[in-house]
Amino acid sequence: MKLGYIVIYVEDVPQVINFYKSAFGFETRFIYEQQGNIDYGELETGDTVLAFASHQLGEMNLQGKYEKVSAKGNPFGYELAFVSDDVNAAYQKAIEAGAISVSEPTEKPWGQTVAYVRAQEGTLIEICNPIPK
Repeated sequence: MKLGYIVIYVEDVPQVINFYKSAFGFETRFIYEQQGNIDYGELETGDTVLAFASHQLGEMNLQGKYEKVSAKGNPFGYELAFVSDDVNAAYQKAIEAGAISVSEPTEKPWGQTVAYVRAQEGTLIEICNPIPK
């Protein structure tokens, strides 16, 4: 068994894909378009694929039994963690692309620099450098 995909259901798949490309530099891996609607898209992010699916696809797949992600209120109890050698620059690039700041880059007691932002659709994202060995 291995982690293959992380799928987040969103309102506007193309908009979210474009935000993640602009904010974090990921490239498009796959887009599923049907009758002019893009209901699903994947980004190249390393070993695990980050994907986004429309709420309509979520309704079909899960029969409405999920909570829609939203930028309103507090983030859900999960995060995406993106690793960068330059957390300050990555954080600034994300903010310039429209991410919402949660916590500016801070050095943790274990020596790792960590920042938090929320994506436009509401997902909590950690931007960090590799944990020092």
